[in-house]
Amino acid sequence: MKALLYSVDPLISPLPIAKTRVLWNPQNSFRIPIKRVDYWVGKRSCFAINAVLDSADIEELRFQEPDIKNPALSTSYRNSEFQKPNQTVLDAQTKVCTGPTQTKPLNEEQAFKVLDTILRSVKGELKDEEPVSKAQLGAFFTAMTIRANAFPEPTQWSEGERRAMNHYWPQLIRVLPEDIIFIADPEGSIMGIGSSIGPQFVGNGTAEMRLVGALREVLAGGHLGYEEVQGVLKDVLPLKVEEMGSSSVSESLFSAFMIGQRMNRETDRELKAYCLAFDDELGPAPVANVNSLTHYGEPYDGNTRYFRSTLFVAAVRSCYGESCLLHGVDWMPPKGGITEEQMLMFMGANTYLIPSQAKKLLEDDEVGFAYVSQREARPSLYSLIGLREHIKKRPPLATTEKVQQIVRARGKEAIVAGFYHEGYEEPLLMLMRRRGVHAGLVVKGEEGALSMTTRLRSANASKGLPVNYCSGFRSVNLAPACAVDGVSRESFNIEVNAKDYGFAPTDTPRTDRSVARNIELGLAALRGEKGPAYDRIVLNAGMVDHLLGSDGAQDISAAFDRAREAIDSGKALRRLLNYIKISNKVIS
Repeated sequence: MKALLYSVDPLISPLPIAKTRVLWNPQNSFRIPIKRVDYWVGKRSCFAINAVLDSADIEELRFQEPDIKNPALSTSYRNSEFQKPNQTVLDAQTKVCTGPTQTKPLNEEQAFKVLDTILRSVKGELKDEEPVSKAQLGAFFTAMTIRANAFPEPTQWSEGERRAMNHYWPQLIRVLPEDIIFIADPEGSIMGIGSSIGPQFVGNGTAEMRLVGALREVLAGGHLGYEEVQGVLKDVLPLKVEEMGSSSVSESLFSAFMIGQRMNRETDRELKAYCLAFDDELGPAPVANVNSLTHYGEPYDGNTRYFRSTLFVAAVRSCYGESCLLHGVDWMPPKGGITEEQMLMFMGANTYLIPSQAKKLLEDDEVGFAYVSQREARPSLYSLIGLREHIKKRPPLATTEKVQQIVRARGKEAIVAGFYHEGYEEPLLMLMRRRGVHAGLVVKGEEGALSMTTRLRSANASKGLPVNYCSGFRSVNLAPACAVDGVSRESFNIEVNAKDYGFAPTDTPRTDRSVARNIELGLAALRGEKGPAYDRIVLNAGMVDHLLGSDGAQDISAAFDRAREAIDSGKALRRLLNYIKISNKVIS
């Protein structure tokens, strides 16, 4: 007997959402499947996914994601076990925990409020607010120290900050832990009140001693070597913040390390260390027997406003032999927006695939694309999500986690990654070349994601690189771009104007953190419904094919035509539905 996978209309009748939930037991190293049914009621979002599944299969696939209150909203995917940060200090971190030219010093009123909040929190006297976490203390005082030691005058301490610190530091130094005092005044020369704690602090244990040594350089505005960064990361991770006292280092010191390196603007060698540190954490990457594989590096913290098209683009490109591997997380700060994992989980796909299972889906003639969560591929990095919320600003990992090769290919490989802040496009391309791929592409899509838009550029657009700016390289022959000297490599940069390729200018569909709305737009497009979402999927599929130098895409018009054919024929929709079904059955 055949049946629908599911049909959702929350206002008519709450229906069970098919999900896959697999728990990891680190002590015994095995996975435990659990079966329950999750019901929810939310904003109207009528759509249906028709898939050919046995009713017995459907019953087998009904799982609960117990931590999700309303799986239609991206905010629901935040782990409720994470301690919430103190909002007063978090707002201050937004201003001060950033780069040499972006920092916005606090005025006197703001500075007094922040330091008073910290003092009352450390003394246990804070009421009606979350306590200030160790990670927040580490990040905030790191920002203050680096600004005092290394930033240009406009982004150093304001007079208001200095008056506030002069007022509160004599009280804070009596109650703050030694590691925070070290971060705030590592040489005993910043605060005006001499203290031997900072200069003499060495940390507890081998790992923390190495971290403190590295931090002294970072807090002075300096940089570290490749081996030094990798050594710190491998000493510290995974961070076991849920087990009090079990971590090898204090949260404050490690948060100081991550935000300090970002504030100093990482060097190429530092970024390479972050990028490559955990490649072999679970052993060598499996190699898929495919002719072409594109690794998609979307920003892990998702989209909060606009349609995120990459999942549907992957389904389209897989129809004509361009296999695609997506990777990401269920939820990530600071944006906490819609991610591919949320969409796949909501639609009933298995989001707990390990790399060897993803390899099988890439090789499957009826699928040709796959998604792997950082949770399964890089568990050490996944352990930092809670800490990253308390750091507030993006650490170096926000750049390097987009340039991963979780599964390799026997044929050509390419990496595509999104960026927002000007200056990170070249480091991303450097990391791609370091990976040895045949082609690399960075895209400034909307919200810093990969989705190029068909809307016209606003006359009031912000300065810097425009949305739809692309830069990259492609190899002329089949040898990897950096495998041997003398390989011919073509570099390019282009601002894509969709109107030049026959696309009608349209505003980007808004999703506003609604996972259901994002899926609704994507599915309607894959069913052949013409409009803005359809155009964006075609634009992004065809343009990526063309820029990467994919076979059959040298002519840009032909590249767009075959993307349209993949949608209009129903092949792309069938690929997506096949993924939902087969991902729940694949075994290692």
